[in-house]
Amino acid sequence: MQNSLFKGLKVIDCATVIAAPAAAMILADFGADVIKIEQHGDGDMLRMLSHIPTTPEAGNEWFWQMDGRNKRGLCLDLKSTEGLEVLHKLVAECDVFITNHPSEVRESIGLTYNDLKPKNPNMIYASLTAYGERGPERNRKGFDQLAYWARSGLMDLMRAPNTPPTQGLPGMGDHPTAVALYAAIVTGLLNREKTGKGGMVHTSLLANGLWSASGIAQGAMAGGDMAQYRSDNLVNGAMMRPYQADDGRWLQFNMVRNEELLSLVLAGLDAIHLLADPRFGDPEEMWVNRQAFGDEIQAIIGTQSSDHWLAVFAAFEVPVNRIATIEETPFDKQILENSMAVKPALDNVEIPLIINHPIRVDSITQADMKRAPNLGEHSEDILRELGYSEEEIKDLHESGAV
Repeated sequence: MQNSLFKGLKVIDCATVIAAPAAAMILADFGADVIKIEQHGDGDMLRMLSHIPTTPEAGNEWFWQMDGRNKRGLCLDLKSTEGLEVLHKLVAECDVFITNHPSEVRESIGLTYNDLKPKNPNMIYASLTAYGERGPERNRKGFDQLAYWARSGLMDLMRAPNTPPTQGLPGMGDHPTAVALYAAIVTGLLNREKTGKGGMVHTSLLANGLWSASGIAQGAMAGGDMAQYRSDNLVNGAMMRPYQADDGRWLQFNMVRNEELLSLVLAGLDAIHLLADPRFGDPEEMWVNRQAFGDEIQAIIGTQSSDHWLAVFAAFEVPVNRIATIEETPFDKQILENSMAVKPALDNVEIPLIINHPIRVDSITQADMKRAPNLGEHSEDILRELGYSEEEIKDLHESGAV
């Protein structure tokens, strides 16, 4: 029998796209009963993300299956009185309510924490926003590309010198933000366990983007010389640039951070003679002439394959890595043996491998992966659980509320 940590926990996923729904998925993976609320028509935009030009077309809904798994689905028209009444009944019984609707939408239909708290003071109300709960941008809408990647400064930092800012990948900020929202929810649940009180927990895409950039951003906030930082990083240090082997693959040397390791690199390259060059004779000169030093290394690495160099550096115990391609990940033993991607245990998930969230707890068995629900698949079952009669369910369907 599975040890489901959150068995009996009732969660309402009244959110859209990736970050907030993915937090609900993590709760579902650990046994929570998660009800996914969607609008009629196309449902959550997450359903279509597998078929847009910026994601690989696989002929299936892989994005929806990855982030929507292990949930039950209910369609509601939250602009109707009847649909909102159903939601309120769910709220009255839930432990966690998750939303990322824009502030003005919540206010217009009564979904703010203050609106719902009287119906269930013990619930954890989990709010995800783009830019935070307060401030002049609290009502701004934004996906992770805007709020996490661009607005935080990451997009500016993560680019080659003298090139335009680099666009991010779909969901690149949403998925780590989902883990942060999950952490906030679990912290709120622990506080409820200790105090008996529910409450509101929240995070934002901007906060998580800033946290990701904090290795540089904190230096700026501490009064660091950012002009000097930018100047120094117009040209990477020799061990901070990638090198291309003759098979087209790239090698990364970022962990070579002291003179001993650098000497081993040069020994492996049969290039100790470079240290006799006055341009590279001491660390200061090596830094001043880092472009030329790196070019000398590139000229050598470009003569052999990446497999050759990996074997050489392994023999010298130098921490050099080959930069993986995403096409290699389905066959990566390290990924598979650590369940970073898993084969669904149930036959109704057609995708051969599903990427897991990064939270692992050895004493807790993760739930078997059930396919993400079809639009409104469990609507009638959920309504019956709430006490609606068959006639009432029929009326709700006919009115369009469900």
